[in-house]
Amino acid sequence: QVHLVESGGGLVQAGGSLRLSCAASGGTASINFMGWFRQAPGKEREFAASIRWSSGSAYYADSVKGRFTISRDSAKNTVYLQMDSLKPEDTAVYYCAARRSVIADYAYWGQGTQVTVSS
Repeated sequence: QVHLVESGGGLVQAGGSLRLSCAASGGTASINFMGWFRQAPGKEREFAASIRWSSGSAYYADSVKGRFTISRDSAKNTVYLQMDSLKPEDTAVYYCAARRSVIADYAYWGQGTQVTVSS
């Protein structure tokens, strides 16, 4: 069982930056992709970014491309989401997730961390 714990959320002014972290433990050897999703109040959860663990190849939603950067530290089993040029519409609960392959569902989820961007 893979266990994910997010940290790094908080309150920031528009134009500011935050870095989210997601530490993975448990059966991490089976994980090949990790991602960040977000859910704003009254909206459905949406994809933000993902990374292939072995190669570091990254994928982004259009809404965050050029502002967010996903990365991983294999030694620490941790994935990061560097968020720059934040906008009020980035306000959401951010969730870390993991899956075994590109065709598998994201089966493992963290508890979420709140990001609030004030205007």
